[in-house]
Amino acid sequence: MPNPAPHWTCDWTSPRPCVHPLRTPSGRVLTIDAPADHPWHHGLWCTIKFVDGDNFWEEYGEYGTHRVVTTSSDDLGVHAVIEWVRPNGSTVALDERRTIVEATLGPDAYALDWTVELAPRAATTFDRTPFTTWGGYGGLTLRGAPDWTDSDIRLADSEQHHDRVLGTPARWAAISGTIDGEAVTVAVFDHPTNPRFPTPWYASNRADTYGDGWANFMNAAFLWDGPITHAGPPHPPLVLRHRVVVADGTITNETLDAWWHDWTTP
Repeated sequence: MPNPAPHWTCDWTSPRPCVHPLRTPSGRVLTIDAPADHPWHHGLWCTIKFVDGDNFWEEYGEYGTHRVVTTSSDDLGVHAVIEWVRPNGSTVALDERRTIVEATLGPDAYALDWTVELAPRAATTFDRTPFTTWGGYGGLTLRGAPDWTDSDIRLADSEQHHDRVLGTPARWAAISGTIDGEAVTVAVFDHPTNPRFPTPWYASNRADTYGDGWANFMNAAFLWDGPITHAGPPHPPLVLRHRVVVADGTITNETLDAWWHDWTTP
C-alpha cells in the first residue's frame, strides 16, 4: 500500500504494527523504531501488556504477536484488520480493527485520529504490570527520537512542566522540545468515550537519569489503576479513540485545549 501521507508512514511489517517515521509538517522525524535499549518500542504504536496473562508488549521469551490480515486506504483514512495471536502461534486472542485518519490543524500542525476496536473471541482480561519503579503501561504509546532534546511534558489543566508523569489523569498530554534547534510538539488527546476517561498518563523524557532526549516516552495508560475484563461475544468491542497532534513549534496549553474541545464536540 502506498505511503498514506508525506509526513507519516504505516509500517505493517513491524512486530507491532505502527506509524514510523512520524514527521512534523516541516519534515523533522519524531519517532524511533526498535531502539537498542527497548527493541519492542515501535514509533507510535498500540498494544497491551497482558492479554489473559500472555505478554503482548516485550518481544523476548514467549510473547504474543500482531498478525496483519488486511490493509486498505480510502478517503476516510487507513484501515487494518489485525489478529492478536497468542504465544503458541495458532490461537487468536482477539481481532483488532484499526483506523487512522489525518486532519489538518493549520500550516504547522496536523492530527492523526487513531481508533482501535478490540474484539476478544472469548471472555478476556486486559492487564498491565502494576507500577513500582516501572510498569502501569498499555495502550497507545509514543517513543520519541533520541535527537529530540530539551523536552518536557505537560498535562491539561496545569502549566507545570515535568520530566516524568506517573499515573496522573488528564484529558491530554504533550511533549515539547527541539530537533535540530527547532521546536516541535506532540500531544495525545484522550476521548471522553474511552474507558476510565480521563486516562492516567505514564510519560518520561528520562532527562534526570540518561540525559535529554533518551526516551521521550508517552503512554495513554488506561489500565494504570487495574485490569479490565471484556465478556467476549456478543458484546461490542473495546474501543480506544485518541487524537495525536503533531506540530512544528511549541503549542500552548490554550491552543491544545481548544483543539481538544473541537475534536470532542459533536
